[in-house]
Amino acid sequence: MDKRLWMALLYGWTIILFIVLTSSAVLAIVIKHSNITEQTLSYITLIIGLVTLFIGGLVAGLRGKSNGWMLGFIVGLGFSLLILLIQYLGFNEIFSLKQIVFHITYILCAVVGSIVGVNLQNNDQQTV
Repeated sequence: MDKRLWMALLYGWTIILFIVLTSSAVLAIVIKHSNITEQTLSYITLIIGLVTLFIGGLVAGLRGKSNGWMLGFIVGLGFSLLILLIQYLGFNEIFSLKQIVFHITYILCAVVGSIVGVNLQNNDQQTV
């Protein structure tokens, strides 16, 4: 992979990290000042995760300009591996079957976002 693709991955991961940290802070404030149920919170975090990985893949696709499926897969896989490392090293647990399904869905969202990003980039170049 050339430097442009590595930079695209770095941008995607940076955007994901920024959105995750920001949404975690917002959710912490919401949880503190409301009586939100655990089930509602799990749906909210799932939706935030899906949107976050889609946006991270989109940014990687826009920056990479080619190989959208590969960029999205690596962005999603990198996110999932980071979460696995945190969970394993911090809590001495591996992914459950439910979490594996979630992370496969996260990776697919990143792939779709990256494919869309590459195609948006190609459409902009064709119209100019």
